[in-house]
Amino acid sequence: MIEGNFKDLGINDELAEILKKKGFEHPTPIQKQTIPLILDGKDLIGQAETGSGKTAACAIPLVQQVDKSVNDIQTLILTPTRELALQYLDEVSSFGTPYGVTPFVIYGGFNKDIHLAKLKSGVQILVATPGRLIDIIYNHYLALENLKTMVIDEADEMLKMGFIEDVDFIKSCIVQKHQTLLFSATMPPPIKRLAGKYMKDAVHIKLNADQSGPSSLIHYVIHAESRSKDRQLSMLLAQKDITQAIVFCNTRTRVKTLYKSLQDKFRDVDYLHGGMEQNLRTRIMDKFRAKKIKVVITTDVMARGIDVRGVSHIINYDFPKTSESYVHRTGRTARLGGEGTAISIVTRSDADIYKEVSEKYGINPVAFPGSAAEDDSSASRPHRGRSRKK
Repeated sequence: MIEGNFKDLGINDELAEILKKKGFEHPTPIQKQTIPLILDGKDLIGQAETGSGKTAACAIPLVQQVDKSVNDIQTLILTPTRELALQYLDEVSSFGTPYGVTPFVIYGGFNKDIHLAKLKSGVQILVATPGRLIDIIYNHYLALENLKTMVIDEADEMLKMGFIEDVDFIKSCIVQKHQTLLFSATMPPPIKRLAGKYMKDAVHIKLNADQSGPSSLIHYVIHAESRSKDRQLSMLLAQKDITQAIVFCNTRTRVKTLYKSLQDKFRDVDYLHGGMEQNLRTRIMDKFRAKKIKVVITTDVMARGIDVRGVSHIINYDFPKTSESYVHRTGRTARLGGEGTAISIVTRSDADIYKEVSEKYGINPVAFPGSAAEDDSSASRPHRGRSRKK
């Protein structure tokens, strides 16, 4: 049985000491399972709950595997969005840089000449979005002959965003034998085909796939008419127990409209969506992580993989269009054992998806205290996230 420290997983003394200084005291369950396998060179498919420590589970052994004497790309990490790429870089850099490894990130919307100059100077772990990477592969030289490991992160989100063919092309450009690590919340057929095509004897790790969210996450609902949603949201944002909140809307237009209606009522409110310039998106995320912004109004661009510690509340101003999106949105709080609250404003048009959340994930939110449905007999106690499917 694996004990609760990184040295027992095969991490060397130098890196283990750096991890300890960075606050990585005890491995999470997925880290315990994946780190020895990655160090052993196994191909791996990882499915894990949001907030499980998946990024570090992958990054820690990859940092150790880098040959510091070789100043070429040895690990390639693909992510579907720029935010995830930047977050992955932050994670790798936090312990990789003190260890003497050079990580870098490339993504669309940023000066390509700067990217090319950095790649030329030497990068050992490269984090990239598919579009910018393919652009460089097609139009410039990219040294991949020393690549030892490729990571495909949030593979099902890659599929939704139309990047799977790009991933397929990038994989085909790596002709030498290498390790492949694939992480995905779900395994739809195209992802299974990709794994079958490029992975050999892959170990499939599936943690808590039948569960709905952290056990410390409490789910509430407010049943409302569409015309009263703004009033309900203002009531929620006035709650004193909110330290930081993410408010989700289904469209960019709704995000901007809602921000305009709230900016005069509440301090420290901002908004973010995928149509904004990358530099602005990065500045807003940095301010939110630094707790200079209390409330961010956003689309699902922040629903997958974005790790912001200390978010106390997730508010679905618009109920998500799929039950999977509900789980991903609410997973932005109660991360790594912390507590959190998810509150959804639900209208009649949301009835089918709201029912699916209950049937598929066993989540049954109760009426938020003070809302009209509070006296309903089914609202006896708050639902905590980790209900198993029947």
